[in-house]
Amino acid sequence: MIVITTPTGGIGRQVLDNVLDTLDDGAAVRVIARDPARLTPRARARAEVFRGSHADPDVLAAACTGADQVFWLVPPAPGADSVEGHFRDFATPLCDVIARRGVERVVAVSTLGRGVAENAGPISASLAMDDRVAATGVHYRALCPPFLMENLLGQAAALRATGAFRMAYPADRVLRTCATADIAATAARLLLDGAWTGRADVPLVGPDDLTPEGMAEVLSEVLDRPVRMIETTPEEYRTSALRFGASESGAQGLADMASAMADQDFYGKGEPSTPDTAPTSFRRWCEEVLRPAVLG
Repeated sequence: MIVITTPTGGIGRQVLDNVLDTLDDGAAVRVIARDPARLTPRARARAEVFRGSHADPDVLAAACTGADQVFWLVPPAPGADSVEGHFRDFATPLCDVIARRGVERVVAVSTLGRGVAENAGPISASLAMDDRVAATGVHYRALCPPFLMENLLGQAAALRATGAFRMAYPADRVLRTCATADIAATAARLLLDGAWTGRADVPLVGPDDLTPEGMAEVLSEVLDRPVRMIETTPEEYRTSALRFGASESGAQGLADMASAMADQDFYGKGEPSTPDTAPTSFRRWCEEVLRPAVLG
């Protein structure tokens, strides 16, 4: 039995699709969804659906009864009162379920930066969650990507209107990237494999060593128009997040993350690419995903 959280989200949806593509029709898959109406018709037909949040202990316990494997992702919540508290609210019921329901394996979306990142907002909170869950003794795989290419989708309208995107990161420093499709493919492969044991991080680092300025050059070629990157400060990032509805804690967490990424460089050139887990290039992603979003 496989339980998949966030099955309507950007990564969870792809994980569910990959698992359903592989399993026989009679195989058991469960999903936890706040809004089951957002599931695809195939997902509603093939998976057992539990309505609610996987931060709800009762919902999670019901979904995980008799389950062997769990795909785990803490959804972003920039409006949360506390970044650390948000991750703790999800980790606590998961640790309970592992102890009480006999879950054997957890595949979780985490981040690069272990042993390096300090005071890095949601990055630090995610890494701390890994430690807490793994301490239960469950077999654990933390999927560790750097900067997600899909983060740029939120700037599709700006790219269309102004030919520019903003980033709180040095324009001339390498920023390693990963496509969410590669995260989902790796997660599904692990969920369908009942042989791995112990705890391990699984890096997912794409093949490029582009700076944000280099990304702008690729975007210019793919979109067939000039594109420029506007370098912003962590404080400007914080102010923008507040303007779009983040809480004080959430906005400060994002600013702390941006500062740590720049100062500690754990998403930078020192991270080798991992072609087995993250084969998608930035150019290919731009051609297949971003270009349609920008050009319509």
